[in-house]
Amino acid sequence: MTGRPDPVPGGAAAADRAFDLRLAGLAVAVWLTALSCLHRTAPTAVLLAFGAAVLAALFAAHLLAVVGTPAAPVRRYGWIAVAVLLGVVCGGTATAARLHVRDAAPVRALVDDRARVTADLVLRDDPRPVRGAPGRPATLLVTAESTALTGPDGHRLRVPVRLLVLATDPVWRGLLPGQRLTAQGRLASSRGGDLTAAVLTVTGPPVRRGSPPWLQRAAGTLRAGLHRACAPLPPEQGGLLPGLVVGDTSRLPATVEEDFRATGMTHLNAVSGANVAIVVGAVLLLARWVRAGPRLAAVLCGLALIGFVVLVRPSPSVVRAATMGAIGLAALAVGRPRATLPALAAAVAVLLLLDPELAGDAGFALSVLATGGLLLLAPGWRDGLRRRGVPAGLAEAVAVPAAAQLACGPVVAGISGTVSLVAVPANLLVVPAIAPATVLGVAAAVVSPVWPSGAEFAAWLASWPVWWLVTVARVGARLPAGTLPWPGGVPGALLLAGVTLGLLLAVRRPPVRRLVAVGAVAVVLGVLPVRLVVGGWPPDGWVVVACAVGQGDALVLPVAADRAVVVDAGPEPSAVDGCLRRLGVREVSLLVVSHFHADHVGGVAGVARGRRVAMVLAPAMVEPVAGREMVTAAAGTARRVVPAAGWSYRSGGVDLVVLGPPYLLRGTRSDPNNNSLVLRATVAGVRIVLSGDAETEEQRALLEQVPPEALRAEVLKVAHHGSAYQDPAFLDAVRPAVALVPVGADNDYGHPSAVILDRLTRSGTRVLRTDTDGDVAVVRRAGGRLAVVGRGLPPGHR
Repeated sequence: MTGRPDPVPGGAAAADRAFDLRLAGLAVAVWLTALSCLHRTAPTAVLLAFGAAVLAALFAAHLLAVVGTPAAPVRRYGWIAVAVLLGVVCGGTATAARLHVRDAAPVRALVDDRARVTADLVLRDDPRPVRGAPGRPATLLVTAESTALTGPDGHRLRVPVRLLVLATDPVWRGLLPGQRLTAQGRLASSRGGDLTAAVLTVTGPPVRRGSPPWLQRAAGTLRAGLHRACAPLPPEQGGLLPGLVVGDTSRLPATVEEDFRATGMTHLNAVSGANVAIVVGAVLLLARWVRAGPRLAAVLCGLALIGFVVLVRPSPSVVRAATMGAIGLAALAVGRPRATLPALAAAVAVLLLLDPELAGDAGFALSVLATGGLLLLAPGWRDGLRRRGVPAGLAEAVAVPAAAQLACGPVVAGISGTVSLVAVPANLLVVPAIAPATVLGVAAAVVSPVWPSGAEFAAWLASWPVWWLVTVARVGARLPAGTLPWPGGVPGALLLAGVTLGLLLAVRRPPVRRLVAVGAVAVVLGVLPVRLVVGGWPPDGWVVVACAVGQGDALVLPVAADRAVVVDAGPEPSAVDGCLRRLGVREVSLLVVSHFHADHVGGVAGVARGRRVAMVLAPAMVEPVAGREMVTAAAGTARRVVPAAGWSYRSGGVDLVVLGPPYLLRGTRSDPNNNSLVLRATVAGVRIVLSGDAETEEQRALLEQVPPEALRAEVLKVAHHGSAYQDPAFLDAVRPAVALVPVGADNDYGHPSAVILDRLTRSGTRVLRTDTDGDVAVVRRAGGRLAVVGRGLPPGHR
């Protein structure tokens, strides 16, 4: 019976669940102290540590003085308080030492002067591209440690500070962690809240100083081999497999990334303790299968752990994941979480003392919480399921991801401002596919240098479980009511943590457990059908919807029950895809691209996601070229038309005519804007002018070339997000009853212009903005009257 859970209360299982939390208080204190001090200065952190040290000494002296008295509980809780205070001392001292280096006066003087410096750097992680506007060079984020800074006066400072490098030269892409180099750039202040001393903006290539360490070169070779093995696979599987195995999402399609985010599966795209547990667990099972002894099995698992760290690169995040994964694996292997909780607490404390910046890292929090859920919740849930007749393997498969998801829920809710209803089911469905995909992907990487065809075969085998992951994410992302709005930030995280803790404590009592179960069933049977069937969106009789996609345009005109004309696609795929899903659009009869700027075409992949696009309408001016290429890639086999003024289109309930540009405009303030397609659509008798980003020059050209009655409309999509570059005569010619302003909250462009909004309001126009009203619909009521409906923004999205 050894190692089996004891169903008898008070037996072995009950003893195992008497968790050893002696180090938990110290670890949590180190964590919270480091997180708080990262937003303070070194002297403040020192004062905090000194005050905690004094209190700890006083508490310890008092406890030692009462030895031999019967107040055992007092002593026990007193020593817990001492441990917490010692955690504050350690966390404050370690963070203060790092803050002293970060805020060194010579470096701060260079930052304040925005000086141009020459920096000797050591890269800490891989360069990561960030999404930018089409036509502009991609910006790379490079975390580095500076060993020396040379100012404009030639004075050389040898201060080991962390820098965030912003680079645009493509040479930076091929650099490996551990690479030593020299770069020239300009310093600027960092955002704060971490150990980054400054931001270094670099425009040129770096000068390499030697080669990266052999471990990093070996990792680079294996990762490149994995990419070559994945090249023959379909883009979704070929892009996801490297992310699943080594956390490399550089080739992951944006559509897959958005689906994983919507279904709470993004943790699969990053190196975590789960990856480590799978790889080392596979080696442990193999060792047991060949009847290896405990010592040999331990050696093999240790070698596998080291090899995996080499493969995914020994960056701080990987070392963290390896530590958490090793603890989680030990918990599952021995089946006694009591012995592993002190190890988890000790690992958290040591990692934070070595690198206090981890205290503010969301990945660190998710990794620790997931491991804690595995140790604290999963064993009890697994045993409970087994006592109710669930097979052992299924009980484990259900308990582990459910516990991890519940533990991570507050952090995810605080970051996203939503609570996913599909996250737990989706993660349960993909459990059988994760381990084979990971093991086969690692095998493909390992054999790629010596057996390329074998690596391709292993990657092909891995593509089948990866296909299942992609399918579950795609279906889950398309389920209506898959997420619920929730307060964002720290208040939202604390609120969900309190609700979760309260439910966990309450359900320990059978009457409360039954009450919670009945309540959950009532919510599912009562609330969800309402959200699914009569959610109130879209409103009956809608003729146009302006989607809330941030700082960009995306408008929808209804053709039939599940078909629509879409005008522009916003800056990124997920927002426009979500808007179309809420409207029930399954087919796009016509996709109109007013012009090729990123805020209008960045989301075209979201329009085409799971939908047939029959025709694409695009302007004659193809600048910027990168935007046109993005549209071409997303359009697939759709028919493409470059219309002249007067071109017309009719489908279902939509009549559309192109008003402009009347001719090609050159030498304007912005030629792409002033060659936007300007359309007049008629839906259910309501005329709508869609003006793209047309500015003053194109608006005046329209006034000269287009008859005044052709511009008259009941609804106007205000050009260029309501910017100040509007011709008053053009607004007077349209004379709209309703004006729609697609605009992003707190944008850096000053949109919309208060002068333009005031002019429209004074003329009797009802103005609606997507940054304050969310998705906005114009509705035709009985008798031809117009009404407007705003869907509103979810909490945390302003």
